Amino acid sequence: MLINEYRVINNCTEKEYQIAQLYATAMASKNQTGNGEGVEVLKNEPYEKPGEKGQYTRKIYRLQSRVPGWVRSIAPTGALDLYEEAWNAYPYCKTVLTNGYMKDAFSIVYETMHVDNSRGELENALKISQEDLKKRNVIIVDIANDKIDAKDYDPNEDPKRYHSDKTGRGPLTDPNWQKKVEPVMTCYKLVYIEFKWFGIQSKTESFIAKTIHSLFINFHRQLFCWTDRWYGLTIEDIRAIEEETKKDLDIKRNKKKESV
Repeated sequence: MLINEYRVINNCTEKEYQIAQLYATAMASKNQTGNGEGVEVLKNEPYEKPGEKGQYTRKIYRLQSRVPGWVRSIAPTGALDLYEEAWNAYPYCKTVLTNGYMKDAFSIVYETMHVDNSRGELENALKISQEDLKKRNVIIVDIANDKIDAKDYDPNEDPKRYHSDKTGRGPLTDPNWQKKVEPVMTCYKLVYIEFKWFGIQSKTESFIAKTIHSLFINFHRQLFCWTDRWYGLTIEDIRAIEEETKKDLDIKRNKKKESV
């Protein structure tokens, strides 16, 4: 098992991030869906349990063409579908990813705490055990300066070039922007990665960790560069966008290429 904690510093408030994250998630789902693959939203509803309430979502990610060839070569049809359950009791959130084919042999568990006025300095924001702290790897994510794949680069989603007309934030050109920007908040994302498959366990866990790291960088680059799209939206606006997005996803996912 790998335990990584990604600390993503953002140029917004913790309250703003709640809206920004939900908006960016809906837009990213659209971009990743089509030709029978992508995201299917099964549930999106409020939940409540003792001491906690928030929004519960259940999704399926169909990923056949989005994994390395060596994984596809050993995985039967349908085995690359991931099932996601998420409990968003903001500012705390928990997400669990599983796979029906591998059952208990595979899981990715995210626990996230969103902290206002934080610059990634908290050493145990999620209050994990001393045992897990010893195994944990800490990665500071810099959305302006961390390298991304050339195929993922979009000049319109470059924090070093983006300026928000509504807020005056950006571009993030200062190498020390994380220490200086206002407002500021940090997402502390603790990720447990487990893949029990003899012979390829460490290789696959490392691949998953690298993929998650890239996902967090790219997602938060978009989130910042979409500031003028989400700034000023309400949670009611977001729920309406999510409902419309679900309809769009169903249409896009079921639309096959003309050649099929």
